[in-house]
Amino acid sequence: MSRIGRKPIAIPAGVEVKLADGIVTVKGPKGTLSAAVKPSISVNIEGAEINVTRPNDEAANRALHGVTRTMIANMIEGVTNGYTKTLEVNGVGYRAIKNGKDVTLNLGYSHPVIVSETDDIKIDVPNPNTLVISGIDKQKVGQFAAEVRSKRPPEPYKGKGIKYSTEVIRRKEGKTGAKGK
Repeated sequence: MSRIGRKPIAIPAGVEVKLADGIVTVKGPKGTLSAAVKPSISVNIEGAEINVTRPNDEAANRALHGVTRTMIANMIEGVTNGYTKTLEVNGVGYRAIKNGKDVTLNLGYSHPVIVSETDDIKIDVPNPNTLVISGIDKQKVGQFAAEVRSKRPPEPYKGKGIKYSTEVIRRKEGKTGAKGK
């Protein structure tokens, strides 16, 4: 049995979970999220607890068991606390400037790169070298952060570029020129 899949999910106060026609809807103080659940996986809401079970030990059902439980737990976490990713902009002259809902990134290109907030994703720029991306959907926050990082990924020689705050860049040694023969 899946160790993750069989753990019950606690429903905190102020969060409402509904299951209708194979769609789980989670409503909380920060917003509402919903996701479809495969028909082979059963979701039982009992009081302040959610249990996810599978009918048998077939490979497809085993794979979906833990994923479904984690997906529901992430939705509950998202509508209560939300998710954030912090990005750092490293490099001489590299910076981020917020103008309304747009963030202008100067990343050493001949033109500025403009990234816009969406309805689900909010971008905060506490200082010119830091971006904080936040939202209630874990997948969307991670995807948006990855797209912003891809505008100028960190390079291994000087460490210039956009990196996650927890990311460690493995540095390489540069060329050692030919010193007389």
